[in-house]
Amino acid sequence: MSPSGVILYGPPGAGKDTITAELSRQRADFTLFQRLKAGPGRTVGYRLSTAQQIEALAQAGEILYRNSRYDAEYAVDSGEVAALISTGRIPVLHMGQVAGARAVTAFPIHWVRVLLWCPEDVTRQRCRGRGDKDLDARLKAWHETRQDLLDHAAEPWSLVIRTDQVSAAQAAQTIDAACTTNAPAEERDIRELVG
Repeated sequence: MSPSGVILYGPPGAGKDTITAELSRQRADFTLFQRLKAGPGRTVGYRLSTAQQIEALAQAGEILYRNSRYDAEYAVDSGEVAALISTGRIPVLHMGQVAGARAVTAFPIHWVRVLLWCPEDVTRQRCRGRGDKDLDARLKAWHETRQDLLDHAAEPWSLVIRTDQVSAAQAAQTIDAACTTNAPAEERDIRELVG
């Protein structure tokens, strides 16, 4: 079976961290891909860098995707994906843009593309519960994610999971099974999901 990777796409509060932790608990080879980050804000779960270092990697053709959000710059580098795969691990990437979820699939492994979704009020509740100090920015990102999905309504997803309706353990089991079967992503219109 070919190596696999997991892309978790969804708005803030949709459960990317929680489901990644559950995946790792169920199977040790699931590993959070730590994106490069340059700028302020959260540091846990990132490899801290500078804008100049990210630009140098981009110039060398090493960046699969980069974006800016919350006054910081983020990047997914192919070298780190390759390093995880070479040690038998399954990288779990957290993405906030459909363009990013699409761009990283240029790395030639079987990608399980997972759309995690929850309503705005759930995002608000979860962000408050975890102590996010930038709640307004997180809610703005929820609306940006919703619009991104509407703009790419036929984007193929391997799985669509409503995280307000299933447990993290159930979600992780479903994702693990999709990695094992190497099932292709399906095109489906998700406009009804995001309202």
